[in-house]
Amino acid sequence: MSPSARRRVRSVRPVLSVLPVVAVVVLLGLPVVPDSSANPADAASALVVLWALVDTVLRARRPLTRTAAVVFGLPVVGIAVAAAGAVTASDAITGLARYLQVFVLLPVAVMLLVRDRRGARLLLWSLVGLALWQGAIGVKQYLTGTGASYQGAFIRAVGTFGPSDVMGMAIVVALGAVAATGLALGAPQRRQRILATGCALALLVPLALSFSRGAWIATALACGAQLLTAGVRRAAKVFAAAIAASVVLVGGLGVGASALQERLTSITQVTDAPDQSVVDRYTMWAAAAGMWREHPVTGVGLKAFPAYRDGHASLALSSGSDTEGAGQAYRRQPLLSPHNMYLLLLSEQGMVGLVTVAGSWLALLVCAVLRLRRSSGLARECAVPICGLLLWQLVNFLYADIGGPSTVLTAICFGMAAWWGLGHNEPSAPVTAPATESGAR
Repeated sequence: MSPSARRRVRSVRPVLSVLPVVAVVVLLGLPVVPDSSANPADAASALVVLWALVDTVLRARRPLTRTAAVVFGLPVVGIAVAAAGAVTASDAITGLARYLQVFVLLPVAVMLLVRDRRGARLLLWSLVGLALWQGAIGVKQYLTGTGASYQGAFIRAVGTFGPSDVMGMAIVVALGAVAATGLALGAPQRRQRILATGCALALLVPLALSFSRGAWIATALACGAQLLTAGVRRAAKVFAAAIAASVVLVGGLGVGASALQERLTSITQVTDAPDQSVVDRYTMWAAAAGMWREHPVTGVGLKAFPAYRDGHASLALSSGSDTEGAGQAYRRQPLLSPHNMYLLLLSEQGMVGLVTVAGSWLALLVCAVLRLRRSSGLARECAVPICGLLLWQLVNFLYADIGGPSTVLTAICFGMAAWWGLGHNEPSAPVTAPATESGAR
């Protein structure tokens, strides 16, 4: 092989290494099989972990820095302690496997496979592409009345995830909007900035039609934080453009205006006239807090929240939520979690779990933000959206927890944040050489 051919191979190898992770994102565009505990994205994520292990051995280099080893080692301790206190052996095994997959193994694999800014950029755009696909399906569901049931009408956009996972499309679209916003702020070329801005604005429509209040709040905060990194004046311009687009696309075209207004109003109706979903959520939050007070150190055990729920919940809690539409028949969905990741950690894993698992998230956020503040120039192209995705996850955990096929995206976002904040590589180094960067394009 000639020297020029070797150079070309070396130049594309970092991009090729991230393709298995991109494949996991692509597989989330497939329809979800109802009542199935397994899905292609989860199976592919296991192969990603295996490939990252093989790739690390072949490259013969230390996989983790000391800081990364501590950050990802802490959750292992807390999860193992909680697994030891599980009600059944099956709960211990399944809970241990799920938590390690989402918060340790897959994030580490993503951190190892994303080697430079080009690979991170490809992964970010794959998130945007998935969001556009799921969002387009969701908008069609609303317009044709084939979505999930919402207040007696089949108008709720759920994409390919179905009514049993109404948060799936909302999570995908919200992450895509955050990624597109960050790319629009840091893209080096005007054409890329215009494309990313258009994608971010377009994703506002399916995000609104998901009727997910938690996703709305997390997206607004994450995008707002990203915009502030670009300056107050620029943030004000983008906020004005987003508001104008929302008025035209949602209000002007009549896309669910009354339903959206009612949903937005319900966010503040906590003590006045809350709907049943709000009552259920706060009742489960109180039940989770009660479990923690009785088992403050180690919690009630992994996957034990449903077993202890009725003993700590008030009579205001309903028996479940009604799901119907989007190709599935009516069913009563049981309430098996508090829909708050932090309270889920407290109730099932106690202070040990909160300190070790949530503490690792906080450490990851601090490392990523500190490195973002020190970065400059083209290095911020990926740094801003990656920090935004991590912030979105941590805010959304106030209103949701892990569960469903879209959970692998949580692990991927943690992995990208680990690559930026904790990785061996120096993603800002290659961009200092204009010739190398232009050749990569």
